[in-house]
Amino acid sequence: MNNQHWQKARQSRDARFDGLFYIAVKSTGIYCRPICPAPTALEKNVTYYQFAQSAAQAGFRPCIRCRPDSAPGSAAWQGTKTTALRAKQLIDLNDEHDCEKLAARLGISSRYLRRLFSQYFGVSITQYRLFNQCHFAKKLIQETSLPLTQIAFASGFKSIRRFNDAFLQQLNIAPSKLRSGDKPSSSTLKLTLPFRPPYNWQALHGFLAKRLIKPIEWLDDKSYGRTFTYASCKGRFNARFMENKNYFVVEIDIDNTLYLQQVINNIRRILDLDADINLIESHLANNINNAFTLNHGLRIPGIWSSFEAGIRAVLGQQVSVTAAHNLVTKLVDELGEKQGELVYFPSAERVAKSEFTFFKMPQARKNALHNLAEFCALNPDCNDLEQWLSLKGIGPWTVNYAKLRGQSLPDILLDGDLGIKKAQAAATPFESENCAPFRSYLTFQLWQQL
Repeated sequence: MNNQHWQKARQSRDARFDGLFYIAVKSTGIYCRPICPAPTALEKNVTYYQFAQSAAQAGFRPCIRCRPDSAPGSAAWQGTKTTALRAKQLIDLNDEHDCEKLAARLGISSRYLRRLFSQYFGVSITQYRLFNQCHFAKKLIQETSLPLTQIAFASGFKSIRRFNDAFLQQLNIAPSKLRSGDKPSSSTLKLTLPFRPPYNWQALHGFLAKRLIKPIEWLDDKSYGRTFTYASCKGRFNARFMENKNYFVVEIDIDNTLYLQQVINNIRRILDLDADINLIESHLANNINNAFTLNHGLRIPGIWSSFEAGIRAVLGQQVSVTAAHNLVTKLVDELGEKQGELVYFPSAERVAKSEFTFFKMPQARKNALHNLAEFCALNPDCNDLEQWLSLKGIGPWTVNYAKLRGQSLPDILLDGDLGIKKAQAAATPFESENCAPFRSYLTFQLWQQL
């Protein structure tokens, strides 16, 4: 996009561009989202920035009304495709903290990564990480009743003093000044998680309903929720769809807020809230040769973890959706960890120790479950699911399904799936390779044709 496009989106307050650029108003010293309800500033007083941290770096303060910290995220494929954008995404997800490890994960030297980051974003990696931490803290301050001390540690700061100094430096305001009045104390956190419209909740709801695993998941007309484990924390969330407001209201109960940011990021992932769906659908429409009619606003329904997605995939090999659902439900009934009224998906360690006597299935399938669980128990931080292919009983379909729903990778065409083959056979011929890098969305579009 250029300034002319940004100007039109700003003047129309088009929610489809929320989080894709920011507006800094020179007369007020404040930067906003394009949907800000404040009176529209004169064009001569406006400067546009693609990234919020660029506006902050230029000395602008975040708007208290539209709250740039609450804008949808920017996906890794947005704009110029660079290693720097991938690094930014990993930091946004709070997925990597150390620059050396981040560079190694990206396959480049730390010196080259620092140079790329400075070139594309105009700030150092350390500055951007601090900005990201402060933005997250700002959201918690304004939407929850968590004490500032707890917010500081939940945002990744090691001390209150460092938190206060960084907040003032990055956002040009003291954290204590953002708290207006006393919020009622509650162990349940309530947050708004926005998205760019359109969002096809009906399609997502229908997909989840056929695969819902009670009691770890629940679903009603307007909300989806589940229990979760992450590192050493446990909890539950419920996400309510607010169609006319373009966000979900999410209630979270968590026993360790140190992992709150990672948990929120994972909720955003499984609901696919950061997709630039208009860009994706435009790309698909230009490359499917009118093979079928696209369903607008279709998202990737994520699964909480790669391990859970892998187990579901193994149990779904060469059986119907209903049969797979029954098998996963049985697994949770037998091996799920129970804590009071809550039940959690069984851990890799627990599955690895089971003999699966409660399953009536070939021993080879049980061995595949055991092999996958044992590998994940021994390698809990492994993100390269291609390594699963070395395990007996784990093939490309299983790995790709886990990548598709357990990692929400955007370019996975599940072409080994029987349903995809049927949908492709019924459609006008087209080259699916041309739909890269959004073939995961093509997969779900094809499933919708059945």
